[in-house]
Amino acid sequence: MSPEELQSVLQTKLSDCQVTVTGDGYHYNVVAIGERFAGLTPVKKQQAVYACINDLIADGTVHAVSIKTYTPDEWAAAQ
Repeated sequence: MSPEELQSVLQTKLSDCQVTVTGDGYHYNVVAIGERFAGLTPVKKQQAVYACINDLIADGTVHAVSIKTYTPDEWAAAQ
């Protein structure tokens, strides 16, 4: 699966977020920005993203994923 395909899957499932995926088709780096992450612990934020791709991980389509999540304010501060 290409990074663009994974990004499309995540963008559909996290439609209220801005999602960017980079990688080499084996290892992926996901950045998700959205208000849905406000008030969640870091683990809960990652679980929200993993829930969208668990089936792809289970069937081996996606192997390694690094996830970074931000609220819009956190993203602005990180820039």
